[in-house]
Amino acid sequence: DVALLVGQAGERMAYLTLPKVHSVTEVKEAIDHINQIAYAAGISRNIPIHVLIETHGALREVFEIAALAQVECLSFGLMDFVSAHHGAIPAYAMQSPEQFEHPLVARAMTEIAVACHTHGKVPSHNVCTDIAQPENAGKDARRARQQFAYTRKWSIHPTQIRPILQAFGPDAAEINEAITILTIAHAAQWGPIQHAGRLHDYASYRYYLTTLKKAKNSGIVLSADVLAFLQYV
Repeated sequence: DVALLVGQAGERMAYLTLPKVHSVTEVKEAIDHINQIAYAAGISRNIPIHVLIETHGALREVFEIAALAQVECLSFGLMDFVSAHHGAIPAYAMQSPEQFEHPLVARAMTEIAVACHTHGKVPSHNVCTDIAQPENAGKDARRARQQFAYTRKWSIHPTQIRPILQAFGPDAAEINEAITILTIAHAAQWGPIQHAGRLHDYASYRYYLTTLKKAKNSGIVLSADVLAFLQYV
């Protein structure tokens, strides 16, 4: 599979996903194999690697896996993770809302997200199997973002894509708050300010600058004055 994919599409593919790994050693061996085939095929770049974290071993070594330079993203494999417990975790934990509430599943999602943010990688939430109601994929994405700091989510049907993208973008209230605070901060030459009875300084400005960057990347139209703030990101 690797020889076929890398040999024929290595210069064009966005990434390769490694499923069912059990250790950082397995990930390293797979990456070495991919790179050897790429070199032999004359591929001039390192192909980004996405790793599915869905086994006990991968979760145990998730920080070491996230630290690998060629790894771009870690995805949570919810269904395989639950199945790996051989019935100790009930089947309803494969769905919402229980997937966010069962202690062992929530712990796994948390560990993956922390490992990713520690090493500057992308944490990707698992699939939503409800293809009849695509808005549920968006709801899952929003909860994964707000409670577990995930920044991407898998889709398994075209109708899920738009709700997922909307869930990861800031809403109008968040954007307006960011604009208000950053406008006041800019007038104060980025010194500490107060807004609505709360102190803000550059620590919080970084958050609101990121909010505007996400809005821009989501295709939301921002004024030239607001876009000028992004030079400070």
